[in-house]
Amino acid sequence: MKALILTNEYPPNIYGGAGVHVAYLSRELAKLCDVDVRCFGSQKSDIGSLAVTGYPLDDSAYTCPDPLKGVFGAMQRSLDFNTTAIDADIVHVHTWYTHLGGILAKLNYSIPLVVTTHSLEPLRPWKREQLAGGYNCSLWVEKTAIEMADAVVAVSREAKNDIVNLFGVDPDKIHIIHNGVDPDEFRPTRAPECLKAFGIDPDKPYVLFVGRITRQKGIIHLVNAMRYMDPGFQVVLCAGAPDTPEISREMHTNVSLMQKEREGIIWIREMVDNPTKIALYSHAAIFCCPSIYEPFGIINLEAMACETAVVASAVGGIKDVVVEGETGLLVPIEQGQPDTFEPASPEDFEKSLAEKINCLMRDKDLRVKMGKAGRKRALELFSWSAIADKTYTLYKSLI
Repeated sequence: MKALILTNEYPPNIYGGAGVHVAYLSRELAKLCDVDVRCFGSQKSDIGSLAVTGYPLDDSAYTCPDPLKGVFGAMQRSLDFNTTAIDADIVHVHTWYTHLGGILAKLNYSIPLVVTTHSLEPLRPWKREQLAGGYNCSLWVEKTAIEMADAVVAVSREAKNDIVNLFGVDPDKIHIIHNGVDPDEFRPTRAPECLKAFGIDPDKPYVLFVGRITRQKGIIHLVNAMRYMDPGFQVVLCAGAPDTPEISREMHTNVSLMQKEREGIIWIREMVDNPTKIALYSHAAIFCCPSIYEPFGIINLEAMACETAVVASAVGGIKDVVVEGETGLLVPIEQGQPDTFEPASPEDFEKSLAEKINCLMRDKDLRVKMGKAGRKRALELFSWSAIADKTYTLYKSLI
């Protein structure tokens, strides 16, 4: 069997959970079958059963508005994926950026289409801020791909419910296969020198955020929550790749205001490599994931694998990963208007977030206990080899 995987992100160009998912899944799948990865970029490798080809884009002649360049660039690369001959038995697409590529492969090469839904466009209305009218295109291509797919992979139970409610898909075609973590790579690691390089005091506890600067991740709410946090501990924001200039400016303004009110706020304004991320997870007293929408939340799993207690929003797939009172604490969100997916009362959510963080920061023994329980859960339920086995079995059922 040969599987064709189409993806926007692939190492070294990774900025989100979907890219992490594809990188590890393709590696493990290559132990079971031939894998042809086609991605955005200039990557090129062919080692054993895993071949990777990046497709660059020249948009220098584009005269469309800037928000549309990424949309048309994605469409162009989806065409390029297909004009390179396909000899795979199945095509598996990740994120809407590659959905057109999967549709064309299914229709033109007569192979089954699998769609993994890392997130759903109707539940991310803030993307219009980034894509402008291109958001209408991302909505259309995602809906088309999901409804014509031979199988849809949901990364959590709630993600499956969302697919059933939003699209015309037979529930029997939807398969829950979680994201995973490599416990040999993501493990407790002592590296105080890494912390010092960013201005973090390794002798003082800190709360950590890792992720993109986007409405979905709730980063602005965490920044605002700092005003309700107890003094005496640091807050480390490892946050880069802002979705838009608007949220970038909002982030700068809010962090600057909080730094005047509170000591020990460190902002790492880049997407760091895995060794750095593992060091940050491992030394953190708490990892915080304040997402307002999260189909899975792989960052929580990475933190748990590094024996770090988690405080996270009780949304989406986070509830499949973080066990309340056992591996961390969950913060309920009362949703506001469905077209914004913001909390009904942002201030109440921010106060609750701070309250849960304060609770754990006051109880080191509980944090340590939760951290050990988190790693145990990550090892037992979320290995990439088990996830690859489930994916391979799904492929075989479709061919």
